[in-house]
Amino acid sequence: MPVELIRAESLSDDVPYAYASMAGPGSLVFTAGACPLDDDGEVVAPGDVAAQAQRVMDNLAAALAAAGCTLADVARSTVYVASAERDDLVTAWQVVRAAFGDHDAPSTLLGVAALGYAHQLVEVEAVAAR
Repeated sequence: MPVELIRAESLSDDVPYAYASMAGPGSLVFTAGACPLDDDGEVVAPGDVAAQAQRVMDNLAAALAAAGCTLADVARSTVYVASAERDDLVTAWQVVRAAFGDHDAPSTLLGVAALGYAHQLVEVEAVAAR
């Protein structure tokens, strides 16, 4: 089956990747890691894990919507936090879990040394079923 790359019109087009991809109708949707970027492609809230996590979840929801999905369609996610401090990981996790609400799909939470954009602290990728 061909892979369809999804571009979310409501998100910045200044990034070098598609926001999601889909393999065939009614299939799985794979998102790129949602980043804390504003409409101009700039990282929001440097140094603020919670604010970045909120923007990440807003951007993830937008990428999923462009593929015809919602957060309730997510089958699994991975949360990356650029910190060795457990409190930062917990802060990001609380924002991510709040965004998912009652939909508690499997997820992995990781502390990493660095993420792709300068001042970026949080990134979330997901696999959804459409």
